[in-house]
Amino acid sequence: MAPSSGVRPSIQVAKPALAVDPERLAMTRGAIIVGASSGIGEALARRLASDGYEIGLAARRTDRMVEIGEALPTKAAVATMDVTEPDAAREAFFELTAAMDRVELVVLSAGAGSINRDLSWETERETIDVNVTGFTALATAAIEYFERAGIEATSESASTDRRPTPDAPIDGHLVGISSVAAGFGSPDAPAYNASKAFVSRYLEGLRHRQAANAADVTITTIEPGFVDTDMALGEELFWVCSPETAAAQIHRAIESRRTHAYVTRRWRLIALLFWLLPESIARRLLS
Repeated sequence: MAPSSGVRPSIQVAKPALAVDPERLAMTRGAIIVGASSGIGEALARRLASDGYEIGLAARRTDRMVEIGEALPTKAAVATMDVTEPDAAREAFFELTAAMDRVELVVLSAGAGSINRDLSWETERETIDVNVTGFTALATAAIEYFERAGIEATSESASTDRRPTPDAPIDGHLVGISSVAAGFGSPDAPAYNASKAFVSRYLEGLRHRQAANAADVTITTIEPGFVDTDMALGEELFWVCSPETAAAQIHRAIESRRTHAYVTRRWRLIALLFWLLPESIARRLLS
């Protein structure tokens, strides 16, 4: 479907700036990161590229992504994408997959959120457009791509009478960046916490769906606490980690094919606390 408005899909290929071991290039894996122009997305792009991944960068800031892509040690492709235009974003996603040698990992890191005690509708709508509508548009696109790739791989194996081996690569891996905030409501940023609850539950639903699906797709929910990015809301922040630390822990979760991870790991204590607390006590803590 052609987009009616918004940012048009635009794919650019950035040449690698550094040499990579030819043996590693021969086994190159491909990853698309949506929201790759800053923060966790940018740090994860650098971390995955250092591990030999070909990287597809997707976000609104094309010039910034080209700059990042040119500095990576592996091949990088850039897609101009605004997730608030879901049809155009899906089109750009599929164009990006076509421009890459292979894609087995998709990370959805684009996010929006603001302090909004006044309940400005424009602010709430932007958060929902990015974190709910945009996220869902690209999550479904990724699953569609992986399942189609799995069908094609199965057909190829059948036509050549080959059987999959135990160490054969999975059909795909979808990683969604949610938040510890998914576990409780916020008086300061109600749409943000609610939208991240949607992300976590949506990914959980996809895992349940995937259990009965022939395609071998891993789905991972990442719930970070405070990370030193523009998305860190509030004034009295604690346990703040750098984007690089977050990327390193997310990379470990990807490599081990985990279904869920807190970043950093200590944030599981906060998640457990809010799960156990009666709402009346949580309300006093948050007010």
